[in-house]
Amino acid sequence: MATETTARPNGLGQSPEWRGKSPMDPPRKKPPRRKDDRVILQFDYDCFYAQVFENKNPALKKFPVGVKQKNCLATCNYNARALGLKKLMTVSEAKRACPELVLVDGEDLTPFRDTSKILFNFFKSHSWNHKVERLGFDEVFMDVTDIVEYNMFCLNRASLSNSFFCLSKEDPERGFNCDLTSIAGCVEGTASSDLDVESPAYLRLLLGSHLAQYLRLKIEEQFGYTSTCGISTNKVLSKLVGGRNKPRNQTTLLALSDDAVIDFMDCYPLRKIPGLGFKTAHVLGSHVSSQDNEATEAGTEEPPVTAHDVRLHPGISPGTIESLLVGPGAERGVGVRIWGLLHGVDPSEIKEASGVPTQISIEDTYPKGLATMALVLEELHKLSCSLIKRMRVDLLVPDENAEVPGAQKWMARPRTLRLTMRSWGALNPTQSHNSGRVSRSGTLPSLIFDLKDDMGHIAERLVTEALLPLLRRLQPEKGQRWNLQLINICVANMVVGAAEDKTGVGRDIAAMLKRQDEVLRPFQVISDPEGELEEELEDSDLELEGVGADDMSWETIGNVPCPQCGHSIPPFAVLAHNRYHELEE
Repeated sequence: MATETTARPNGLGQSPEWRGKSPMDPPRKKPPRRKDDRVILQFDYDCFYAQVFENKNPALKKFPVGVKQKNCLATCNYNARALGLKKLMTVSEAKRACPELVLVDGEDLTPFRDTSKILFNFFKSHSWNHKVERLGFDEVFMDVTDIVEYNMFCLNRASLSNSFFCLSKEDPERGFNCDLTSIAGCVEGTASSDLDVESPAYLRLLLGSHLAQYLRLKIEEQFGYTSTCGISTNKVLSKLVGGRNKPRNQTTLLALSDDAVIDFMDCYPLRKIPGLGFKTAHVLGSHVSSQDNEATEAGTEEPPVTAHDVRLHPGISPGTIESLLVGPGAERGVGVRIWGLLHGVDPSEIKEASGVPTQISIEDTYPKGLATMALVLEELHKLSCSLIKRMRVDLLVPDENAEVPGAQKWMARPRTLRLTMRSWGALNPTQSHNSGRVSRSGTLPSLIFDLKDDMGHIAERLVTEALLPLLRRLQPEKGQRWNLQLINICVANMVVGAAEDKTGVGRDIAAMLKRQDEVLRPFQVISDPEGELEEELEDSDLELEGVGADDMSWETIGNVPCPQCGHSIPPFAVLAHNRYHELEE
């Protein structure tokens, strides 16, 4: 049975037409063009780290469980959250708030990484177009438009209550029964009873909701992991609506018009909108707030700036956003992209699933802070060793063309190295708390791919030659001390190698030339010890008239006409060309 909810917090749920009727309001700006011909599912595993431990030890499901990393909670289960515990609380604070809290050590990420891969492979196995994208360990996007379109074609509208959803074009019996008289799970936006199954946009979301429910229940049944899912027409909308009803639930956004989508987006603070980083949200929020300060009463706390505030602000437009964010390394067209996100428009595609990770990162937290350069460099070396080890595990594959048995090669090589830090304000003067991160990126040095060198030595060189220059760009201002709470090292911008490459990028040149030599062997020019070719050329009686030295080229000088096909053949290729005709026969 569909559950319908209506989101109208802070009075922002009224229609966009009403919002523009005040004489003092500026004229409405033209919204970006929206498309609703896709179906995007966004899966988010519930308290993933905690679930990994609960599945390993089912007895933990009855207790409040916190996953500890260093001296803080990386996450906690819903039993703990019901007692007031939150992510990133210190362990001592969490124990005071919940003495019965069961703490488990989450320093080793291996079980989380392995479980995430297993669940991701399940989703990949149910994709036709291979558009399945994983973000972190606990989030997966799927573009299921092609599956949904096929089922729309097969749908019997006269018997919606007894429908069959096909999961394979080749095997018509592979699928599941479903009742398509209503949306599966919760509904946000327009009531489903007001919509017609003849509407393609509605029908796509209807079918998408039942596919999402099937996949969620299969994950729970086969692997024991509950999840939440958002169903909509693009990534930003599916992620936002997926967070409406947690845990172990799903929500479909039935916003099939521009005004309905804008109405949904308007209540979200800027920092909650995916695709708007901290810096972007801060710049836009500050710009809007600074121009509205006169309307704010002294001593009152300003509410967070929302998409509604920015969208209808007279001083904000795509061009304004572009100019506010312009600078070294700024994204081209960022103003148009962000203007689209504020209206719920997100044309970004789901990346095709690949065995190559989009990035590899290692991070650690330091609740007591790192206050000296010596401590920072020591931690950078530890993280670098872990990063190199992870790269060798995730990116190395057996080299079948190597002469040495057991040799390995890189199936992908990242190009970019990124250093990210979080501190108590020292590195980010605009931050009054420790939730903001600052990053610097550079080119990843090739020394990291040396398989003969010791990992410890490579880590030392990586710190000295690459991370230290990035660190200097994050140096606190004069008079300020280091107070780092987190360090993250990441390699990204993967260039796929021969093992996984299907587009020709990063091919194994030696193997390619070897195969080419085998294919072209019948056409190779052989030596002419008896001088037969020279005699044949002498008998051809070729004359070169009216050809200057500057006009001569291998295409014209001394060419011999082929008696079979009539083509003009260079002398050195005559024998190979004759061999070509022999093979044709």
